[in-house]
Amino acid sequence: MNRLMKLMMVLILMFTMACAQNAEPQKKELDDDIYIFYTSDVHCGVDENLSYAKLKALINDTKEEHKYTALVDLGDYLQGGTLGSLSRGSIIIDLMNAMGYDAATLGNHEFDYGTERLGEMMKAADFDITVCNIEYTGTKENIFKDTPSYVMKDFNGVKVAFVGASTPYTLIQSTPAYFMEDNQFVYDFSFGDDGKKLAEKVQSAADEARKNGADYVIVIAHLGSIESLSPYDSISLIHNTRGIDAVLDGHSHSVIIGDRYPNADGEDVLLSSVGTKMQNAGELIIGKDGTLDSLLISEYNREDEEMRKAIDQANADLEAILSEKVGELEFDLTIAGENGLRLARSRETTAGNFVADAFRKAADTDIAVMNGGAVRSAIHAGDVTFQDLLNVMPFSNSLAACRCTGQQILDMLEYCSKEVLGITEFDGKAVGEFGGFLQVSGLKYTIDTSIEPSVVQDDNGTFAGSEGDRRVKDVYVLENGEYVPIDPEKTYTVSSTDYAIFNGGDGNCVLKDCEPVIKDGMPDISVLIQYFNDPDTDFSIYKETEGRITVK
Repeated sequence: MNRLMKLMMVLILMFTMACAQNAEPQKKELDDDIYIFYTSDVHCGVDENLSYAKLKALINDTKEEHKYTALVDLGDYLQGGTLGSLSRGSIIIDLMNAMGYDAATLGNHEFDYGTERLGEMMKAADFDITVCNIEYTGTKENIFKDTPSYVMKDFNGVKVAFVGASTPYTLIQSTPAYFMEDNQFVYDFSFGDDGKKLAEKVQSAADEARKNGADYVIVIAHLGSIESLSPYDSISLIHNTRGIDAVLDGHSHSVIIGDRYPNADGEDVLLSSVGTKMQNAGELIIGKDGTLDSLLISEYNREDEEMRKAIDQANADLEAILSEKVGELEFDLTIAGENGLRLARSRETTAGNFVADAFRKAADTDIAVMNGGAVRSAIHAGDVTFQDLLNVMPFSNSLAACRCTGQQILDMLEYCSKEVLGITEFDGKAVGEFGGFLQVSGLKYTIDTSIEPSVVQDDNGTFAGSEGDRRVKDVYVLENGEYVPIDPEKTYTVSSTDYAIFNGGDGNCVLKDCEPVIKDGMPDISVLIQYFNDPDTDFSIYKETEGRITVK
């Protein structure tokens, strides 16, 4: 072989090697399919629908037939039921450890017990927590300093990266005060910049994972896929990123088996969501041929015995917690009059004042209101247990708050006072009741029952306006320790439950479309527990009603 031919062969070899180095890396071949199971928005519903016990049995059965499995969660596991609320998350973490989760991201409700408690739960987890889009700029302990933007799982040389992403709306869908120091936000969830900042964070994590050998990149997201969550929704994220194989998404409780959306390069990315409360579990299958498919499982024909025992023990632990003493009271907090008939739906009550004050303190708002129908039980003098507080608010609603005008507050009060009568009983029965009647904090007002209700309702029975003289008068707002007349033009912050503010509960839709301050915060029972245990709570003011509501 002459020197010219040898030189040509060397050049061809060098060119071939350069092309190979610049080409897209080929995914390694698998000797079996990979089964990635995923849950989302369980909200403590570990024993509902499919249930943890049935899912565990399914995973075990899958392991007998296939070599490679993983289990991940997409957020909102710590809150949503008494198992989480009364244990402040610890029972749920114990159950997730028993399930054998490999990784999870953080939903907005993971923050409902405060960042310090979340930090404790993250340390207690035997699985990896991943989130790529949280930055801390405060001066206290950063609970996320060691939280990776992705975690890698190796399946016999084939690497799958799980990138965690939490909704930027967390700042308003949990409790804003938890993310502040000296009245300034010190946590950033990549809010703003029309979603581009979030996409950049996810893209950076995906690129790093690829650089470190990831054959597949799966985003485990708590973003939601509905239009109202734009521009931080999972579909927008797909459109604005590249190099991601699938997005497993939670938050909006959507049920999506496996839609596909184009990424920034026009390549299809799989999107799936499983609903809520173990309505479904997902199964993402990475085939030996490199294809990705998904399916949802809503039922299985047997339970894992060990997981069933763990759930039963968790329920027994909950019963023990319910009987635990929270504190003591020297007098009753009442919802009824001396005749035993309930008054919370037509008059100011001491229990109603306590609940409204608890919500105003938790949300740090100017005013709090609470529909009387949600204040279900008195709290009696003596030892007070968790069960006693749960009896007061048993509906599992969430803390919410909004900004509204003084005029909207006046409209809300007028609507919620429409059934009130000058008397509270007739022939031994309660009269003038309405579940939407408002117990209040930071506010006082008078209802003149000599004036006929001025409320106009639409065909659905919700507030549509007011005609004629109003029966709600002399409305005052507490400012700097003094009650001053409400200003119809002024903006105030108001807290209550999500049911009363954003869900139009009892037909009270006046505040439904107001600017949210807290959209879906901590559970109502957590609000009461926190306030009852607060050393600054002055229980003496609840011995008698304070004249917040006058009926004449």
